Amino acid sequence: MDSLKLWFRKGEPWVWLNAGAVAISVVMVVGLLGLVAVRGLSHFWPHTIIEGVYTEPDGSSYTIIGEVADEEWVAASRVRGTGVAIPEEVKVVKRMLIKTGNRDITGLDFRWLIAENLQNVTTPEQLMVVERREWGNFYGYLVAVKENGRVVASGESALAELEARLERALDLTEEIHEIENAEIGAINYQLERLRLKQRRLELDDALTDAARLELQEERAALDAQYQGLKSHLDELNVQIGRDSMVARSMNGAEKEIPLKLVVQFKQPNAMSFFGKVADYFHQLWLFLSDDPREANTEGGVFPAIFGTVLMVILMSVIVTPFGVVAAVYLREYAKQGPLTRTIRVAVNNLAGVPSIVYGVFGLGFFVYFLGGNLDALFYPEAAPAPVFGTPGLMWASITLALLTLPVVIVATEEGLTRIPKSLREGSLALGATKFETITKVILPMSSPAMMTGLILAIARAAGEVAPLMLVGVVKLAPTLPLDGNFPYLHLERKFMHLGFHIYDVGFQSPNVEAARPLVYATAALLVVVIVALNLTAIMIRNRLREKYRALEN
Repeated sequence: MDSLKLWFRKGEPWVWLNAGAVAISVVMVVGLLGLVAVRGLSHFWPHTIIEGVYTEPDGSSYTIIGEVADEEWVAASRVRGTGVAIPEEVKVVKRMLIKTGNRDITGLDFRWLIAENLQNVTTPEQLMVVERREWGNFYGYLVAVKENGRVVASGESALAELEARLERALDLTEEIHEIENAEIGAINYQLERLRLKQRRLELDDALTDAARLELQEERAALDAQYQGLKSHLDELNVQIGRDSMVARSMNGAEKEIPLKLVVQFKQPNAMSFFGKVADYFHQLWLFLSDDPREANTEGGVFPAIFGTVLMVILMSVIVTPFGVVAAVYLREYAKQGPLTRTIRVAVNNLAGVPSIVYGVFGLGFFVYFLGGNLDALFYPEAAPAPVFGTPGLMWASITLALLTLPVVIVATEEGLTRIPKSLREGSLALGATKFETITKVILPMSSPAMMTGLILAIARAAGEVAPLMLVGVVKLAPTLPLDGNFPYLHLERKFMHLGFHIYDVGFQSPNVEAARPLVYATAALLVVVIVALNLTAIMIRNRLREKYRALEN
């Protein structure tokens, strides 16, 4: 008994309790990240395509072709509630979620089947999956390849012919995309600027005959460029519409698919292990580099990655100087009294304000008030269409900077507090002014603390979604905020964000089963992006810490 009391007095139970709490926390975090990574990254592995005969409870049967997306054991009573006849002696039933695709033929992408009713399951190597730009995947057998409606290859020779012609179609698609988005997009942008310039001159009563003639000449030159590009674009559209493929679906019907709508095709059952590994990394790269399609349930997430990183960078550029200046004033210049203590308490309390409140404030003050006044002062020619008087990248960055400002102020002030008083006195004794002491001694030594605040700010800002829904983020942005058109960085444009992409795909998608793996994949990607941004800031902080470590001794 005495030994037990001594054990408690030494505090060892609390040590073990804390160690256990830390261990449980680590296990929970690792388990969560592992679940997200496994469920998300496994989506890109080329799954085996099965073919079997499924028998309905009424005795009718039909062929099923697709991928096994999920399997589960459920209570038989639950299945009976859906109208499926299950014998009363059966207590549990195994169900299979099959991705059959062919949505344009059957109207369904996925279907739940009773495993016992699926018989004669095979995995023919000839089965193929075709990823399309519309209507999702197509599962079936390749029948023939056509050129201008005429069969040019069938049987075993059709596969090689399809590969060559699909490569040609993809090259043409890339060229068409470049012309439509880059070249024609640039012309449309310049035409819009000319329109706004003319409107500005009209408002200023400065639209002279010479100015009107100059604008007409510039517009005529742009129109000539557009007509040349349009003619070339029409030729490319005719060329890309030349080839098509004929495939047979699971119901025996043959479907002609234009190659201009095909992204890729593959035969997973015929792949070797190393072929599957190569295809896995190819699919992963497409996910990272492509634009989204099919209501964000297909394609990639590159615009969301770009928007997230760019917004965080702009937020960091805005919040760092303001946070540092505020902390320096509170610690070095402000009189330490009740008012200063009240300000510190208010700053700390701001860190606990719900993020959606910042979003409402940003929408009302930044977007409607500041943006509306900026439009009235500097962009009257654009009226009634808003320029900065609408949610966009700049207002989203400023709102998140305001949200994370308390974190930077507190961290920087803590770093300033740790600077020894002797260093301040030594600098002043050597003839330096207070400003020189702060800029050349105090701030460099406290820079690691500033970076700590920035790291915390980045971690919070990158994962915030609620305020962004009000001040700039959208489901699908037609263009990136950064392009080749002057002034290149367009702060007024809306943007995509990984966090909002997760919300949209997970809760707003019409195809829940197709969206589920993308939710996990995007969540894992968001964690990776946040970790990458934080590691960059941590490396900078460590270098600064090593640089000024000698001054602390």
